[in-house]
Amino acid sequence: MDIFNDEYFMKKAIMEAEKGMEKGEVPVGAIIVSNDQIIARGHNLTEQLNDFTAHAEMQAYTSASNYFGNKYLDECTLYVTLEPCVMCAGAAYWTRVGKIVFGTYDKRRGYSLVGNSILHPKTKVTGGILEAECSELIKGFFKNKRL
Repeated sequence: MDIFNDEYFMKKAIMEAEKGMEKGEVPVGAIIVSNDQIIARGHNLTEQLNDFTAHAEMQAYTSASNYFGNKYLDECTLYVTLEPCVMCAGAAYWTRVGKIVFGTYDKRRGYSLVGNSILHPKTKVTGGILEAECSELIKGFFKNKRL
């Protein structure tokens, strides 16, 4: 059994989301993997940076591009705890990321509301990996905000 599977890497993305939550950010975490190696990590920094574009995926794209010294991530997989929004999916198109694996669906702001055409035609997508854990992170965060 391969320990480097989607669940393994999603757990690493969840760890990133938890780092963001500790900073008061909406708990979304992302990692980028190449050849079973994590080459980039990110979590939401929108509050800390006062920047609405500082989503977890955007942080990870920038880090991965710096790692490779170029902007294309076609041999990589993005693991993110929440379905990417339209902005992050659009950026995924330009990075040409090979695969996106996400945890929980975003029924209000997820890219799938506008359709898969926003992604690069070669990008593969898998959703619902560790969905319950990813969903509970976000639900718990907002529940605590309302207390």
